[in-house]
Amino acid sequence: MKRIMLISTMLFILGTGFCAAADGENHIGSTLVGVWQGSLTIGSASLRIVFNVELKDGALRATMDSPDQGAKGIPVSKITLADSVAVFEVKAIGGAFEGKLSSDGSSLAGTLKQGGAAFPLLLQRAEPSPAPAMQDKASSSAPARPQLPVAPFPYEAIDLDFPNTKAGISLAGTLTVPEGPGPFPAVVLVTGSGAQSRDEEIMGHKSFLVIADYLSRRGIAVLRYDDRGVGGSGGAFSTATTFDFVDDAHAAVSFLSGRPEIDPKRVGIVGHSEGGIVAAIEASRNPSLAFIVMLAGPGIRGDALLLLQNEALASASGADPSLIAGAKALNSALYEIAMKDVPVAEAKKEIIALLKSMAKGGEGGDAGSALDAEAERIAGQLLNPWMRAFLALDPAPYLSIVKIPVLAMIGSKDLQVPCEANLSAIETALTKAGNSSFRLIRLEGLNHLFQHATTGRPDEYASIEETFAPEALAALEGWLQSILQGGK
Repeated sequence: MKRIMLISTMLFILGTGFCAAADGENHIGSTLVGVWQGSLTIGSASLRIVFNVELKDGALRATMDSPDQGAKGIPVSKITLADSVAVFEVKAIGGAFEGKLSSDGSSLAGTLKQGGAAFPLLLQRAEPSPAPAMQDKASSSAPARPQLPVAPFPYEAIDLDFPNTKAGISLAGTLTVPEGPGPFPAVVLVTGSGAQSRDEEIMGHKSFLVIADYLSRRGIAVLRYDDRGVGGSGGAFSTATTFDFVDDAHAAVSFLSGRPEIDPKRVGIVGHSEGGIVAAIEASRNPSLAFIVMLAGPGIRGDALLLLQNEALASASGADPSLIAGAKALNSALYEIAMKDVPVAEAKKEIIALLKSMAKGGEGGDAGSALDAEAERIAGQLLNPWMRAFLALDPAPYLSIVKIPVLAMIGSKDLQVPCEANLSAIETALTKAGNSSFRLIRLEGLNHLFQHATTGRPDEYASIEETFAPEALAALEGWLQSILQGGK
């Protein structure tokens, strides 16, 4: 789950995206065209941020990169420049950079805001051809990724497209097929939240590539695919909800089951984070599905999960308990408004009014236009289609009717989907279903990405060389083999 919410968070997590035209004014012209780069300091972590601005066919286009998080080409949705103040709006991450242009035009000094957090950021204009230097720096300073597969591979990797006829889109992915005679058992890998590629690339880690390689070397075919609106996949990511991603997963299962090298009676879903919820919903609806695996999949409702997540992240970052409690109360009230069955405009007014009333009650009073802008930004995040659906989404009703084999694994240091509360909820729901073939595994010392971690905080993800712990891979494959061979 890459969407870390909201007011209390002290972390900066990005999704991936692709180039889109920014609706800036053409008169900005060459003033902002170029490459702007700087570094955010967040706790003990430093994250490089790059804005790439070009003038193409008379229109400004811009993208944002976060090299240390493996995020490139995130679309900048709007660019403005007025009174030497530049603003880059990035709707894909729910954030924006605002900075003052220096008199010589060589730097932008300001802040990058995401959700309720603001980070000082100094962007400096790079030399005319900065990309190779940046790439060299990234390759020399980035941590190694020793688990990335290396050729030759004892399986066939097939790049392909398959249709989601319900949505009227085509999804692009890669199918890895083991050597030897088929038909083979198979899994569909479903990513967590945030716009992600088929490899579920996060901060240089390619978890799904590692999993696909591991399983296909051991006789299991694997289909992984780009999220809608990402990479080679069609559709729009920004307006999609979890239920749209269920439709995408259903299309993947149907496509895979129809291929001659695949045994349609032995096809299941392995979903990470939000992908675990997708797997549960699909299992409750699709009687042909053979099994599901929830890798750090939530078992509690979305609003409860985000409250627990924010509290865990803030505590791990050393935040004052009284501030954590205050943020929890505020977030709870905001989530309650966002979940109301009312028009967006009405909910937006209520959210903004709540935020302003709380600000006026604090020591700083009403901060005027700055407060207005921040309230608007927070309301926008809370009221986008995905968030409104996710806050009210409870996996329990779906899991409580799932009777096929289920594996749920969560790391003990997972701060995004905390282990105890979520495994307990999954167990309760599956027991209610009368499911006699489920297994729950608590993996000691592993974080949300299934890495061996010190604190479990997301700011460790990039610096850890391990992509997916060997014991987690072994537990996943061992359970799959036992199910596929008729065991429980």
